[in-house]
Amino acid sequence: MRMNKLGRTGLFVSELCLGMMTFGGKGEIWSKIGDLGQAEADRFVAHSVESGINFFDTADVYSEGISEQITGQAIRNLNLPRDSVVIATKGYGGMGKGPNTGGSSRLHLLDAVKASLTRLQLDHIDLYQLHGFDPATPIEETLRALDTLVQHGHVRYVGVSNWAAWQMMKAIGLSERLNLVRIDSLQAHYSIASRELEREIVPMLRSEDVGLMVWSPLAGGLLSGKVTRDQASRQGDRRASFDFPPVDKPRAYDCIDAMQPIAAERNVSVAQIALSWLLHRRAVSTVIVGARHFAQLEDNIAATKIELTEAELDALDKASTLPAEYPGWMFERQTVRATLLANAGRKNAR
Repeated sequence: MRMNKLGRTGLFVSELCLGMMTFGGKGEIWSKIGDLGQAEADRFVAHSVESGINFFDTADVYSEGISEQITGQAIRNLNLPRDSVVIATKGYGGMGKGPNTGGSSRLHLLDAVKASLTRLQLDHIDLYQLHGFDPATPIEETLRALDTLVQHGHVRYVGVSNWAAWQMMKAIGLSERLNLVRIDSLQAHYSIASRELEREIVPMLRSEDVGLMVWSPLAGGLLSGKVTRDQASRQGDRRASFDFPPVDKPRAYDCIDAMQPIAAERNVSVAQIALSWLLHRRAVSTVIVGARHFAQLEDNIAATKIELTEAELDALDKASTLPAEYPGWMFERQTVRATLLANAGRKNAR
């Protein structure tokens, strides 16, 4: 299991991160995603640690707080040294019925972190992330609240999830101008069948040296290869009851068609090829894997052993490449022209 730096920080995290969204099963949405209890969660966490994973991600809204409770208890049950694990959680989602029980206001975030620490049974959170962008709260107010949490020792690093490139750049600029804590990571949806992140966000992440945590790398199970374009979703598949995240399914099936022969040649699952493709992307710091069954977890972890060849990567990239979109196609056209002019200039100089 490789360890990667999270963005420009000195924090090292495993290339796979165990996602706790399948822990708990309370609530209409979360019961469709997973309902693992404490004993099963302990087993998942123990196997992850034995396999080299040191990074664990949850959120206050997962199963209405139960996921955080199970995560914290698992750490205690397994007697894991606190400095051996990196615990990430998220705030922003509504945790009550009042108008101030969600969002990224100073009032909510300070209360949300205290509540998460209680549920996790921890004295600090290693990575605290905003679960979404709050248009009602000025970014400066949010950054000042996060800075307070870091200064008080409740939080070590901060990140965001599901933000646009311009929102992150505005926050980074404010942090630098006001000398506030900086956003060090983005948790976002990315998969071989959903490469929209590469248009604006990935170039921004690489430019500003921000870490990328990938959620739903198998597109809600669609990229497991168990369902093809000729089959309807089978009973028991998560997407049969909760069709999320949105995916261009014809494109996804094209990707599955490209991955199947590679998986067959290596005698591994299609899911492992999909995960391995992500692990080969330069912008990715860690890939979050969640599982409802122990066999799924074992299969996902095995993906770290796969080294795809250049030919395999080229074939997968060709099958999954996004259609040209403005201004990207203009950038490419102008870059070609600039390269030709530069080469011509060098020839004339000789």
